[in-house]
Amino acid sequence: MSISGDQNNPYSQPQPHAYGQVPAPQNPVPTQQNPYAQQAPPQGPAGGYGYPASGAPAAPLVGAPGAPDGAGRGTSGWLWAIGGAVAASAIWGSLLFATGGFSSEPSPDLAGYGYTSDLCADTSMTPFENADFKTKASTGTASKNTNPQHSGAQQASLDTMWCNVALEKANASSSDYSSTWLYNTATLHKKTDPAPEFADSYRSYEKQDTSVGYRVEAVPGLGDEAFLVTRKDDGSTSSGSYVILGVRDGWMTYQSTWSSYASSRSSSKPPTADEVATMMKTSATETLRRLQNSRSR
Repeated sequence: MSISGDQNNPYSQPQPHAYGQVPAPQNPVPTQQNPYAQQAPPQGPAGGYGYPASGAPAAPLVGAPGAPDGAGRGTSGWLWAIGGAVAASAIWGSLLFATGGFSSEPSPDLAGYGYTSDLCADTSMTPFENADFKTKASTGTASKNTNPQHSGAQQASLDTMWCNVALEKANASSSDYSSTWLYNTATLHKKTDPAPEFADSYRSYEKQDTSVGYRVEAVPGLGDEAFLVTRKDDGSTSSGSYVILGVRDGWMTYQSTWSSYASSRSSSKPPTADEVATMMKTSATETLRRLQNSRSR
C-alpha cells in the first residue's frame, strides 16, 4: 500500500534558493596574510560579497542573462552550486512525499498471499481423506446446515477467511457417537505486523491455570514461524483430541484447529494427536501454497 504525499506540502514542488545571496564575512582574511586564498573579486567602495555599494547596480551572477564572461567567477560560482544542491534536494523531497518515503506507516508484507471468499475451496483435504475421513453430508438446504461452511471479508485493516468442515469416518456405523471438526482461518494483516505477538499468543496455552493442560512446540519448515498446540490427555473415559496449528508467513497468519470426540462405545478408533498433527501440517503446506496462487474471487 502506498501513501500519497500531501499536495499542499510546501516541499511538493522545487523551491527557489532559500538562502539568496550570501553576505560577506565581517572580517575576511587579507590576501597577504593567507597565501593560499583565492583572489577576491573586485568590490565597490562600500560593497561586500554580493552586495553593491549604496546606489550602485549589482553585478549579475555568472550564467545570468547579461552577465559578462567570467564576471563574478569564484563567489558567485559556489552560490550557484549551493542553489543547485538545494533545488535537487527539494525535487528529491517531493518524490519521497509522493511515494510515501517519509511515511512512518510500514508497508504490509503479505508474502504473495491473496484473498479468497471460499477458503474451503483452497483447503487441502487429501491428508484427512487418506486417513479414512470424509466430509459429512449436509443435513438441509439452510446455510447453517450446509457442510462445509465458509465465509470471508475484506476490510481496510484485515482480510479474513474461514472454513468449517464436519468430518466422519468413512466406515462409521450409524450407532457410533462421534464428532470431528476441522476449522481453518487465514488472515491478511494490512495495517499491523503480527510478528511481535504471534509466538506469545500460542505460548500462552502453556500458561493457562486450568484442569486441561497443553503442550506447545515450534514447527520448522512452515512459513516464517509455526507452532503446534496439543491438549494433554486428561484420562477421561472418552477419547478424542484437540490440536491447533498456527502459521505466520510475513503479515499473513493461518490457523488450523482439529477437534474430535468419540465415545468409548464407538467402533472406530480415532487418530492420535500425533497422527492428527501430521495430517494438519501436510494439509497446511498445500493450502498455503494454493493461497499464494489465489486471486480475489
